Amino acid sequence: MSDRVSITVTDQVADVRLTRGDKMNALDLPMFHGIGAAIDELAARKDVRCVVLSGDGRAFCAGLDMGTMAAGGSGLTADRNDQGAVLAQHVSWGWRNLPMPVIAAVHGVAFGGGFQIMSGADIRIAAPGTRFAIREMHWGLVPDMAGFPLWRTLVRDDVLRELIYTAREFDADEALGHGFVTRIADDPHAAAIDLARVIAARSPHAIRGAKRLCNMAHDAEPLAMLEAETAEQIAVIGKPNMMEAVAANMGKRAALFTD
Repeated sequence: MSDRVSITVTDQVADVRLTRGDKMNALDLPMFHGIGAAIDELAARKDVRCVVLSGDGRAFCAGLDMGTMAAGGSGLTADRNDQGAVLAQHVSWGWRNLPMPVIAAVHGVAFGGGFQIMSGADIRIAAPGTRFAIREMHWGLVPDMAGFPLWRTLVRDDVLRELIYTAREFDADEALGHGFVTRIADDPHAAAIDLARVIAARSPHAIRGAKRLCNMAHDAEPLAMLEAETAEQIAVIGKPNMMEAVAANMGKRAALFTD
């Protein structure tokens, strides 16, 4: 994929890894481009039904590589993609907009931009002792990597404000209590792969429809949600994958779905 991100697909689960482990996967310009390219590749793939996102080495992602950025500027442009995001936002927001679910397996640290990238996942599993921070204020910056539209579905407003304004670190237990983390596991990557396999075994069309509904649930008007639920159900009910799910359950066997 690149020298910053790798993708390995096994049994329709994409194992995506940030591979700058010697720098705690800190975000330099090649890392931004590598993550963005990985998201774009996954969006186009038909052989992937679930994604696991993790980081090599001692950390998930330590945030911006301030040394690199200070030496040469960020190099990031203000060009927006078809989702309305600049590259710095796409590396977080893009995970939420992939058609398939994304599970982040987080360990070590998830600071600043790394915390926002993690927040783009549908589900987040953290190792005990993982340290988190919305770190931007420490550097005189504001969070600008799509954290705000992602966090509003996860955490209370006053809690979010305190964590942003202070830039303080907090642990996995506190992250779980606030809703930033789905659950804690001793081996978050193994737990994420196990969960991804369960999801990948479900009807891909139903899973994609459910993700679309989940993505719009926070902002849509109730009547729009009612219409969307009906539209998604019409798209799957009585179709081959739905009939295969019924047959497999009745026959007590694994389902064989088509994409």
